[in-house]
Amino acid sequence: MYDIATIGAWVEFAVRWLHVITAIAWIGSSFYFIALDLGLHRDRNLASGADGEEWQVHGGGFYHVQKYLVAPAQMPSDLVWFKWESYWTWLSGFMLLVVVYYFGSEFYLIDPNVMDLAPWQAIGISFVSLLVGWVVYDQLCKSRLGQNMNALMVVLFGVLVAMAYFYTSVFSGRAAMLHLGAFTATIMTANVAHIIIPNQRIVVADLIAGRKPDAKYGYIAKQRSTHNNYLTLPVIFLMLSNHYPLAFATEYTWIIASLVFLMGVTIRHFFNSMHARKGRPYWTWAATAILFIIIMALSTAPMFRADEPEEASGPALRFAQAEGFEDVHDIVLGRCSMCHAQEPAWDGLMWAPKGVRLETEAQIASQARAIYLQAGVSHAMPPANLSYMEDEDRAAIRAWYQAALKQGG
Repeated sequence: MYDIATIGAWVEFAVRWLHVITAIAWIGSSFYFIALDLGLHRDRNLASGADGEEWQVHGGGFYHVQKYLVAPAQMPSDLVWFKWESYWTWLSGFMLLVVVYYFGSEFYLIDPNVMDLAPWQAIGISFVSLLVGWVVYDQLCKSRLGQNMNALMVVLFGVLVAMAYFYTSVFSGRAAMLHLGAFTATIMTANVAHIIIPNQRIVVADLIAGRKPDAKYGYIAKQRSTHNNYLTLPVIFLMLSNHYPLAFATEYTWIIASLVFLMGVTIRHFFNSMHARKGRPYWTWAATAILFIIIMALSTAPMFRADEPEEASGPALRFAQAEGFEDVHDIVLGRCSMCHAQEPAWDGLMWAPKGVRLETEAQIASQARAIYLQAGVSHAMPPANLSYMEDEDRAAIRAWYQAALKQGG
């Protein structure tokens, strides 16, 4: 018999799996075509009229790839479009945002110590910010500033820094980092859906109609594709950050997030230069290492939420008042809190795993679902059952959680 928590966990797992699969497909094809474009030999007078070519070997065969600067003389009969990888990455990511952060807004999205928001307010801010971000970015690219690639990149970096500060001012640290990733990913997918693909469709329509396509459409698409190239790695970091409290749980979270974008630039610059046969600027790795060391230093600053409430409130109050909580409280203190503490007693641990502390009634009640799934339904915690949690203890956790659900109606 599956309960709502178990079903919810598997739904989250399924959506996350879909998100990872589609993201791999999108990032893989994106990085491949960027590398291909940069590595093309353009110093050859090709009979086909192509702008450049490259020979590649993979999987036991040879490939001869040519690129036309605007379009070929005639429309190919079988044209492959690369778009659904991007679309499904965003759709699955948004579904995951809904499942985890919208449905669990009081636990994961809202931090009363940052801003005491009602769930509908937090969700509204989240959704609107993603839409507004795309509009602002798109207008900047279409303005006169968009004609200067370097100046545009500097201004866009300023926008990302401002959004990092904004998100950390309204959401929990975990949600702030993830939303900055979602903000950036929305821009990237919108680039594909509203600029790159439509421009390519215009070129195709011109070819079919016998007209010579305008080169500006290719230039605009190339600009947005370049932006996506440099934003990819920071988005991956931001999406993974919710698993690492050192990345999101300090008062300098917005600075850490901003520096991540600079690391994305330094790493991609190395590979882009290498693929374009312009040498291998190893200094970019030194710059990346310095930026990462700065991030590490900022992450060890005093925790942003060092003082947590001693009494449960909000949805956690129901679990703190449910039948069996006193027994579960004692079980968690005896089996879990030696690691999940402000100062862990377990040798080798410098901080609580995943930033989860289980020392007070309020902390234990706020982690009810995780405790239920990790130690009640499954044997994931304690790891390797190092603290010897008995089957009776796990049964008590399950009974307490179910009692709280019934109490909530």
